[in-house]
Amino acid sequence: MTYDRLVCANCAAPVTEGRCPVCRANRERLQQDGPLAGLSPAALLALLVVLVAAVALLAAQTA
Repeated sequence: MTYDRLVCANCAAPVTEGRCPVCRANRERLQQDGPLAGLSPAALLALLVVLVAAVALLAAQTA
């Protein structure tokens, strides 16, 4: 999940602004997630489809 749309329950401001300690802590935690954590589920699915198609194409060329 991307944090650009999250609203802090503590200060009611966007988490990206980091207005309070809770916002800053959550922003830091979300930034430490893996490189694919910021992708939407649709983007992850598209990436999976592309990878499967590439493997299928490679298998067809070697056979």
